[in-house]
Amino acid sequence: MNFQPHKKQDVELDITPLIDVVFLLLIFFMVSTTFERESEINITLPEASKELTQPKPDSINVSIDAQSRIYINGKELVNTQISTIKQGIYDALGNLPDAPVVISADAATPHQMVIKVMDASRQLNLVRITFATRKTDEDEE
Repeated sequence: MNFQPHKKQDVELDITPLIDVVFLLLIFFMVSTTFERESEINITLPEASKELTQPKPDSINVSIDAQSRIYINGKELVNTQISTIKQGIYDALGNLPDAPVVISADAATPHQMVIKVMDASRQLNLVRITFATRKTDEDEE
């Protein structure tokens, strides 16, 4: 009989696979997480009133259709360059130095065209700019 004590083997725990799994989980959660972006600028959009108003005769009416053609008091401009828009508004001013500019844009009009009209008005020192709206079917209820 062998009565000598058995040599105990040192227990070794290999944690390399554990680190790999934790690292992969970390990468998975980092890639799959979506972050909420909050705007830094708070914008309150204007609301249209339910009342319909007729354009005043002492105002400059600028209409923009869906094809981005610009009409000033019913006359179509030859192009949409800002200098042409500015000249058209200046010609429509006549003897009304502080006339309001009423912009009527089609719903499919690119935003840039409205900005061009507003910029041309601002360059002529016209700051009274309004937007024409129409009463929708939802407003009638």
